[in-house]
Amino acid sequence: MPENTPVDKHKDIPLYNTETWMYEDFKIGQKDRSISRTISEGEAMMFNGLVLDMHPYVGDQNFAETEGLFGKRLVAGAMVFSLGLGLMANNNVNTFSYGYDKLRFIKPVFIGDTIYTVRTHLSKKPKYKEMGLIVVSYEVYKQPGELVLYCEHLQTVKYKNPETFKQ
Repeated sequence: MPENTPVDKHKDIPLYNTETWMYEDFKIGQKDRSISRTISEGEAMMFNGLVLDMHPYVGDQNFAETEGLFGKRLVAGAMVFSLGLGLMANNNVNTFSYGYDKLRFIKPVFIGDTIYTVRTHLSKKPKYKEMGLIVVSYEVYKQPGELVLYCEHLQTVKYKNPETFKQ
């Protein structure tokens, strides 16, 4: 039978950079580390402009150097959060974000700093008819290993065998 569209023709090719693990596959205690990335001035200012954050600590070099506590400009905390989570984004087609808890900006991050993220699987529990709730922590570090951000991500995940978790 002929295939009708390019999507039909390609539907059986596995998606790149996508995971398909289910609730039952989630292993408490598992740790994963991301690659590192350096935060440039250009992308920091683009982020500040996008979210309308022009606080003097992130957008004013003169202020940061002469009046600021650190003598140089910070990277916005929201950007550190976004990049830190993005470094560990798993693109799992079976998970859905439920929210974030315990978000803390522990140490400042500056333009030019290099960050990486460690994700730890903390807990899981049945939640809904078709999905359970998992919690992972994200610890964002700036090199050489100084913790700068911590948060916990709550996600719902589809069950492989929903009948096992009937409520």
